Amino acid sequence: MRLALLIAAALALSLGVAQAHDYKIGDLEIAHPWTRATPKGAKVAGGYLKITNRGAAPDRLVSARFELAPRVEIHEIVRAAGTASMRELKTGLEIKPGATVELKPGGYHIMFMDLKQPLERGQRVKGALTFEKAGTIEVEFTVEAVGAPAPGAHGH
Repeated sequence: MRLALLIAAALALSLGVAQAHDYKIGDLEIAHPWTRATPKGAKVAGGYLKITNRGAAPDRLVSARFELAPRVEIHEIVRAAGTASMRELKTGLEIKPGATVELKPGGYHIMFMDLKQPLERGQRVKGALTFEKAGTIEVEFTVEAVGAPAPGAHGH
């Protein structure tokens, strides 16, 4: 009986943690904001997450905030002539009705610039996402391993 209670408590705790890292504002669902640990002296990091628009109208991620970076931009990776470069999306990133947009390494991402300190694996950093229609929502970014390809993956 005691073992069953311990297992139930552990399961409830793990489900609570998972749910606590997904967010909802208006018709938008935000799944697992994360970033990577950075080496000492690094001044930039990328922010990643998934945004799903469950509504009938488009919305747009227009800005973000990260408590350890005084400057934050929304970027895309542009590939041309065999090279890739980053470009700021000055008008933000559109999320069409019924669509999911994934911000991930090598694609759309949030750029944290002029970091105040290195990011360490396991750390949670407060931030916010501002959408054109849905408004602003406070989130936490989980810091994954250096080089992690996705949340929960073990980096090298």
